[in-house]
Amino acid sequence: MIKITNAHEEGKPYMGFDGKLLSGVTVLAAVAETGSFVRAGDTLGLSPSGVSRAIARLEKRIGVRVLDRTTRSQTLTDEGRRLYEAAGPHLIGIEEAAIAASGAANAVRGKLRVNIDPFFSRTVLAARLPELLRRYPELSLDLIMRDAAGDLVADGFDLAIRFGPPPTGTLVARKLLDTRVLTVAAPAYLARRGVPERPEEVEQHERILFYNPVTAKPFEWMFQRNRQVIEIPATGRLLVSDVDTMLGSCTAGAGIAQIMDLGVEHLMSAGALAEILTDWQDERFPLYALYPSRRHQAAKVSAFIDFCLEMLAPALAPRTRVRKDAPRPAAVASRKR
Repeated sequence: MIKITNAHEEGKPYMGFDGKLLSGVTVLAAVAETGSFVRAGDTLGLSPSGVSRAIARLEKRIGVRVLDRTTRSQTLTDEGRRLYEAAGPHLIGIEEAAIAASGAANAVRGKLRVNIDPFFSRTVLAARLPELLRRYPELSLDLIMRDAAGDLVADGFDLAIRFGPPPTGTLVARKLLDTRVLTVAAPAYLARRGVPERPEEVEQHERILFYNPVTAKPFEWMFQRNRQVIEIPATGRLLVSDVDTMLGSCTAGAGIAQIMDLGVEHLMSAGALAEILTDWQDERFPLYALYPSRRHQAAKVSAFIDFCLEMLAPALAPRTRVRKDAPRPAAVASRKR
């Protein structure tokens, strides 16, 4: 049983429970999860000085220091960590109870912050955003383009949409798509330099490499046919980190590129790119929705994921295998973002 009191002896910590204590512990949890007063303030709608004052009031209230502060960071003391670990599950329970009481568990409303792959956002999602906002008039959407998922909780995101294998940790990962990895070039380049017949022959050609921000190196080139995999060293004179630059240079005849079969149907229909080595296209690269486990029941998160699956439905449909002697124009996307 929680005993609520309204008076305490002057000069001693007040241990009764009230809204101010709950508010202080909530602010402490936000600082612990985001790592700074600034990000905690963004999450809670407070200024950094407001966060600092709330922590100071909490420390005065319970009579112990909960944070060690420096000019660059704030870290939990042993006492602060014990308080956070003990109170955290109760804060989650309160949040879930409030969601259930308000009906938000079944209603798509409020602000949704999404860490999203830039290529997916520009090429697949952007044209469908008016439809999404019409469908959910109470939804407010923040789409933040990032090169990597990062720390979703610390950065205040509800979910992320990312290409590539999901990161290890506590995030829930839901696969949205497995897309083929294609090897393509402009028809004019192939007419000038010839068409490689085997994966090893691409080493004799100009290649457009794509930068991996995680390793600070180019993405590796792989060719797969059933279970056979051939890896080719990623060497070349042109390295890019922007999808549009890669596509523009490839269609202009700068060399061969490896891309994902997703999202640029206009290049397919225009014949701007042609597939090569079509017998070596069994490599797949995934697209995932990532979200913190404790937020997985929010209707706005589920609605956004379902909308992405709806958009990707045509890409999930079976496709007719392309004959090696009749390469078709390629649908293009950046590889391994």
